[in-house]
Amino acid sequence: MCFITIIAVSLFASASDKNAAAASSSGTQSLPIYCVDTSEKKVAVTFDAAWGADDIPLILQTLKKHNAKASFFIVGEWAKLYPEQVKNIFEAGHEIGGHSYSHSLYGKLTKEQIEEDTEKCNKELSEITGITPSVMRFPSGDYSELAVKTVREAGLQPIQWSVDSLDWQGISKQEIIKRVVTKTENGSIILFHNDVKNTDEALDEVLTLLENKGYSFVGVSQLIYNEPYRIDANGKQYKADR
Repeated sequence: MCFITIIAVSLFASASDKNAAAASSSGTQSLPIYCVDTSEKKVAVTFDAAWGADDIPLILQTLKKHNAKASFFIVGEWAKLYPEQVKNIFEAGHEIGGHSYSHSLYGKLTKEQIEEDTEKCNKELSEITGITPSVMRFPSGDYSELAVKTVREAGLQPIQWSVDSLDWQGISKQEIIKRVVTKTENGSIILFHNDVKNTDEALDEVLTLLENKGYSFVGVSQLIYNEPYRIDANGKQYKADR
């Protein structure tokens, strides 16, 4: 099953108990998508890009080796610093999503601030790629019911994750591999970060082991359903007739 991971909000953490409870109590459509109900053995590998960029070439090389497509959720300020890397990601066939302009916590922003920030981030990304993102991820996984509704009104689908590699904590390569491989199931959305210790080295083995289990790797937009759909109280997305 897919469960919302509740972790204290730090640099990169899941939604707080307060945010998740508020969203759940007001209706499941106010939740982001954490994973997808599917009988197909496919998963979404995602990366949050907010810091450096030195490991992007190796990550792209590893993804190509496994014929894997991924989604990169990119902070606008990062894109401004590393436009060539954004181009490289996009030209390699991977999906570009927004991750705010300056990594602000959306659960603490007003509607107007959210609108301004997402627009600024998307403008930066679209000027580089020519494509406006259709998906986004809340910085640190922090959101409110208002944030979810506001980004959906802007035509963006908010994406969380069901498998957290915890790479941002600096855990070992083998710990990353074990966490991801044991927790992944059909429709999982896997969270990695670039420019953190051990992710680039763990990725190859993670993809190999998941391939051996029969999984394929798609961008998150190829995993999620378009309308009509429903989202349960755990953030799992279903086709409306299921």
